[in-house]
Formats: sequence, structure tokens, C-alpha cells
Amino acid sequence: MLLGVALNAMTQLLGRFIRVSEPLRLAFVCMVLAALFSGFLFLGGTTIANQATALSNTIKSQLVNAKAFLERNGVDTSYFELGGPAETAPEGGGTATQRTLPSPGTLASSGTAIISQTFKVLLGTVSAVGNFFIVLFLGLAFAAQPAIYRAGLIFMAPARHRQRATIIIDRIAETLERWLLAQMLTMFAVFAVTSIGLAIIGIPSSFILGIQAGLLAFIPTLGALIGGLIVVLASLASGWVAALSAFALFLGVHALESYVLTPLIQRQALHIPPATLFAFQILLGVVFGVWGLALALPLMAIAKVVIDYFKSEASSPGSPSA
Repeated sequence: MLLGVALNAMTQLLGRFIRVSEPLRLAFVCMVLAALFSGFLFLGGTTIANQATALSNTIKSQLVNAKAFLERNGVDTSYFELGGPAETAPEGGGTATQRTLPSPGTLASSGTAIISQTFKVLLGTVSAVGNFFIVLFLGLAFAAQPAIYRAGLIFMAPARHRQRATIIIDRIAETLERWLLAQMLTMFAVFAVTSIGLAIIGIPSSFILGIQAGLLAFIPTLGALIGGLIVVLASLASGWVAALSAFALFLGVHALESYVLTPLIQRQALHIPPATLFAFQILLGVVFGVWGLALALPLMAIAKVVIDYFKSEASSPGSPSA
């Protein structure tokens, strides 16, 4: 539904500049997005894959270093499961151990485990691809005929409340459209500033780090903290100076997002108290995991629109409760 709202918002925005029918504008928006995504993968696919591999190896090594540092200072890290189990040297200071051929039963169980893991990977891949196309199809369906789904939602309300339902649904759609457009601009700005800044500092995998920072900017508060932690952790491999520079860059990007972009771009989109949003994020994160964290803000926005409507109705002079 959010994808459909985003596509519809871009279609309506394009209508201010191009006077053509809405289906043609939607087709143009989809073609532009598909071309941008294809060009992004074609030009930067190899770079993204290489930097993602390097970043994964760097973070793994830094986690092992963090585990060793904590253990040297008397902190038990077995609860966190940081790194793999340490290999112990054989008694007597030897460097080699006697190896024996595995039994047929061991080979059979190993083969079964390999087959099981292979099926898990295949099923996970099929599930991910299937979910992607389901979301894509539903988003396009919502964006292609929004009036039909709007009319269906209104019809589901009792007849005496349909006027209220119409106002609330239109306000929710308008709020989500404004927020999504502003959020996309904010995510692109965070991606550009982070990747360029890390490249100037000399941090490897700056491009993929910028991508993850931009994507995590979709999650308020927690996304910025997680992105900053990943950036600083990956920068430790380049030395303390680079790590401190990356941390300063993270603070600058966070300040830019919180005190410049959000008030400037999203000043008319949402007004939700930070503590309320954070508590709602934690609640949905515990119940639904990462999707709860990602979708907490739009769900909170929907609830706020409904609450604000009934508050304004209750405070109007002609209302029964006024």
C-alpha cells in the first residue's frame, strides 16, 4: 500500500508539469524508476557486490576484535556470540593433529545437512523473490486505480459515517503522500552526503555504506543509530583517525537530517512527539521485528490523522460534545 501511495504521489506531482492522462503519467513514472534502477545495477552492480563483500569481512573482523577486547577486560562475551569459537592448540605445543577418515554415518549425516541447507537457501530465495513481486504487483494495482479502492473503503463504513470516512481516508492519503515524498528526498540526501563524505575520508566501501545509511534513514531515530554504528565499526579497520572522522561525519549527517532536512522538507508532513514514536517503534519492533520498526511511523501517522479528526470534531461549536 505504501508503494502504491508513493507511485500515486509521484504521478500527481508529475501532473503539475505534464498535462496528460493519469495512466500515461503512471507509466512514465514506472519507466523512469525502472530505468534508474536498471542503470544503477548495471553501472554499480559490481562495485556494490565487491564493497558489500569487503564490508561484511571488515565488520566480522571488527566484531572478533571487539570480542577479544572485552574478554581481555574481564567481560564474558559468550552471551553475545561474537565471532566463532576460538581454536585451541594441541597439548604439548604441537602444530598438527592426527586426522582420521570420517565414518559412513558421519558422511551421510553431513550430506543430509548440506542438502537441507541447500533447500533452505532455495526456499528463502524463492520466498524473497515472490514477496518482491507481490509487493510490486499490489503497489502497481493500487496506483493504477486508486479511486476504486478508495470507494471500496468508503463503502465498508456504515452509511451514517461515510462522510466522516471519506474525510479521514482523504486526509490519510494526503499525509502519507507528503511524508513519502519528503522521506525519499531525505533518504537520497543522507545517501549522497554519507557516501561522498566517507569517500573523502578514505573509508573503503563508502558507496555501500552510503546506501545502507540512506535506506536506514527510512526508520526514524533507530535507523540513524544503526547506520552510524555500522559506519563507525567499518571505519575502525582504517585506524582511529578514520573512525573518529567517520563518527564526526555521522554526527553531521544526523544533525543535517534532524535539524535541517526534517524541519524544512517535512514541516507539513507529520508532527508526532519523539517519545511517543520511539515507544511505538519499540512495541512494534518486539511484536513484528524489523518490519514493525520500519512501518511504525506510517502506522502512527494514520492513527494521528484519525485522532486529530475526532479532536477537531469534538472541539467544533456545532458538535454534540462541544
